[in-house]
Amino acid sequence: MSNETAVFSKDAAGPDADTAATYGTPTLDVQLKMLDAGLEAPSYAHPGDAGADLRAREDVHLAPGERKLVPTGVSIALPDGFVALIHPRSGLATKHGLTVVNAPGTVDAGYRGEIAVTLLNTDQNTAISLKRGDRIAQMVIQRVEYARFVTVDQLSESVRGTGGFGSTGGFNAPKA
Repeated sequence: MSNETAVFSKDAAGPDADTAATYGTPTLDVQLKMLDAGLEAPSYAHPGDAGADLRAREDVHLAPGERKLVPTGVSIALPDGFVALIHPRSGLATKHGLTVVNAPGTVDAGYRGEIAVTLLNTDQNTAISLKRGDRIAQMVIQRVEYARFVTVDQLSESVRGTGGFGSTGGFNAPKA
């Protein structure tokens, strides 16, 4: 199991070393249990990144249009009032059409099992093969508000009102 930490040296960082040393500094402790000692722990690629990379616990092959639940070898204990959201990796999505089906996936604070990611190959022609240890998704930790749902007879007014899907335009379809 790896415990990666970015270390900044004032000499190497240049004139903005004081800013660089605090940019992306962890602000929350999250308990982590690695279920597979051969995998790297979730880690941030760069200081200030919002998403920590999750890795595939096993090799996986996805034919065009195929989806699979891929284990990561990671389980966490989030403090109450937080959620982990699992997002696709932009490079895999752009270059290979690989996405997370229920993006973002939700890991609730009370969940203690292995985090698994439902991957989908959206490419219509090309399969994708991932190896054990490949980075497959990003985990973003955020605060959560707990709502009290109050039943009312009438909702308050808004500028948007009931305008829904496509109500603001933005797409100029060719006229038939």
